[in-house]
Amino acid sequence: MLTKKFLLKGASMKKCNSLQEVRNEIDKIDMQLVDLISERSHLIRQAAAFKNSVEEVKAKDRIDDIMQRVRKRAIELGINPNMISELFTIMIDEMVETEISEFRNDGKF
Repeated sequence: MLTKKFLLKGASMKKCNSLQEVRNEIDKIDMQLVDLISERSHLIRQAAAFKNSVEEVKAKDRIDDIMQRVRKRAIELGINPNMISELFTIMIDEMVETEISEFRNDGKF
């Protein structure tokens, strides 16, 4: 259930009138999620150019900070923080590997 706080931030939930309409809205959101993940991935590739070691690429403190923020946000929105943690763990692990590859290909390793 959405909290008043969230609704006041401008989020609006569309009221669907059929299962097909719900599915269409979900499909739109799925494509937006893929687009956002792609954008994040491109930024991760850029980040490698600013780092000086594989350990710096791994950035454990940064990852811990991200995980705390996304879990907190999930709780604020009333969704399962464990699910969000699992999704972000998969995404971050894959992107760290991509960033390490970019780092190594740039001749820094």
